[in-house]
Amino acid sequence: MELTHEEVGAKYVSTNVWGAKRTQFISIDDNGEIFRKRHYDERLGWHESTVSRQAVREDLITRLTRSSSQATDRSHGVPVDKPDTFSVKPARKLRMH
Repeated sequence: MELTHEEVGAKYVSTNVWGAKRTQFISIDDNGEIFRKRHYDERLGWHESTVSRQAVREDLITRLTRSSSQATDRSHGVPVDKPDTFSVKPARKLRMH
């Protein structure tokens, strides 16, 4: 049996009263030290920036260790019932979106 290695990226989706927000992290160098951070907001569209591995780590730790989803924030008149989601996907699939 042969195992193959495929480049992967991370995807975090949060929904709030203004719509979905998607954040993707995709490695852009061979060492996995530099990442493209792609952020999508339904009101503003896509925004991309280049970030370090440490920045990705800190961002994901912050998002994944929250005691509750931002989607359930009761400061707005109509809270969203959909929980935040996190997934790891092949980088080629993330680039297509």
